[in-house]
Amino acid sequence: MTQVDTQSVFDRLRDHFGADAVLGRHDATDPWIKIAAGAIVEVGTYLRDADGLRFEHLNDLCFADYLATSDPRRKEDRPRVEVVYQLSSYELKHRLTLKVVLPRWKDDKPGELPEVPSVSGVWAIADWHEREAYDLGGVRFVGHPHLTRILTSEDWVGHPLRKDYEMPLEYHGIRCR
Repeated sequence: MTQVDTQSVFDRLRDHFGADAVLGRHDATDPWIKIAAGAIVEVGTYLRDADGLRFEHLNDLCFADYLATSDPRRKEDRPRVEVVYQLSSYELKHRLTLKVVLPRWKDDKPGELPEVPSVSGVWAIADWHEREAYDLGGVRFVGHPHLTRILTSEDWVGHPLRKDYEMPLEYHGIRCR
C-alpha cells in the first residue's frame, strides 16, 4: 500500500468542495489533509466513491488531545483535539490520512464535548472507532447510531485519555490509584 499523491487529492477535493470544506494539507512523513468538521461526511463519501480514489476502507479513526505548549516551532499552539481518519483503497492500493481539528471544548465551555458528524454511514467500521474516541477522548460524533461507551462503564466520569483527566481515587469501592 503506497501513500496517494496528497497534493493531487487535495487539489481535487478543493476544486469539488471549496476552501471552506478542505482547509489545508501538511507534508510530512505521513502527509494529511485537513477537513472542516461539517464537511467530513460529504468528503468521506466522495473519497469512497470517486473514480481514481476509491477509499472504501477506514483503517482507523482516532483522536489526539493537544494542550497548549510553549514550543515556538508549533504553528498551532492552542488547546484542541484532532480526529484522525486513516483511509485505504484495496482496489487501487493506496492510502490517505484526513484530520478534523476541533476546539477542546464545544463553544469553549469546559466540559462540553467537541462535536463532529459521524462517518459510520460512510464506513460501517467507524461505529466502533467513534465509540472508542467518544469513550476515551471525549469527542461526540453527531448522528452516530449508538454512541455509548465501549471500554469504560456507562457511569464512568470523564474521558481517560484527555490530557487533563484526573483518575478517581476510588470507583465503586475499588481503589484506582
